[in-house]
Amino acid sequence: MQVILTAVGPDNRGLADPIVHYVSGAGANISEIQMYDHDQERVFAMLVRMDWPVERESVAELRRRMRQIGSAKGLSIRTWSRDEHDRPPRLAICVTFRPEPALAVLRAVHDKRLHATPAVVIGNREACHGVAEQFHIDWHCIGDPAGNPDNDRLVELLDEYDVDYIVLARYMRVLPASTCWRFAGGRIINLHHGLLPSFPGPTPYQDAYEHRMLTYGATVHFIVPELDAGNQIIHQSTFTVAHGTPLDEILRIGQSDHEPECLVEGLRRVLEHEIELHFHRVVRSNRATAGL
Repeated sequence: MQVILTAVGPDNRGLADPIVHYVSGAGANISEIQMYDHDQERVFAMLVRMDWPVERESVAELRRRMRQIGSAKGLSIRTWSRDEHDRPPRLAICVTFRPEPALAVLRAVHDKRLHATPAVVIGNREACHGVAEQFHIDWHCIGDPAGNPDNDRLVELLDEYDVDYIVLARYMRVLPASTCWRFAGGRIINLHHGLLPSFPGPTPYQDAYEHRMLTYGATVHFIVPELDAGNQIIHQSTFTVAHGTPLDEILRIGQSDHEPECLVEGLRRVLEHEIELHFHRVVRSNRATAGL
């Protein structure tokens, strides 16, 4: 069974050793290790992806052991496997102003086009509170009056709701690196309202319009720590407009119709295990290769 461990905490000596020693001694086949050690910030972060021998030890027991190591070393360690539970993956949907992407995901779940459970909707603004109410899903606002999020509270909620995947459905705030590391390994999925890598940033429609583009689009990609450049693309789609189409109409098409559809398709690819994230690269999953 594939298991991902993430560890985050104050930098110190010998933090990785007990983790690697325990899992290798238990017979795990380690396929990926990434470490971040920033002396200036004194932050340590680590990801381990491995095939875990569940016939010898359950994931729950591994989680307990990792918590013991984390307590001894001052690390926040998370143990996650998408296949641990016989239930649909649990989603946290993060939003700011625009409701359409979140609505599209919730409707796709309701219509059984997405095999998942929306566990919670989290906003840094109150604008999408009604979306959660419409689908009878718990709502939490983590933003101050200016919309600045409480990122510690965000992490608390993701743990509290036992979330498998975090869906940034036009969530217009950058996640701090520490949060990205805590849920690294392909668990954070972002909708960018433009074609990457050509049009990054907060105004991709306007930027493409200024370049007199006739083709616009959206990108669904994994968020990775320290490298949120959108290169970890899950799915992209485009739409074409006639010459002279005003920007307001382009925005209407993109925001109301195109972006939501792109997000649903990208999320489907993740939930149905068509693709995975390995070493910051999107690859076809073993399940897809085996036709499972």
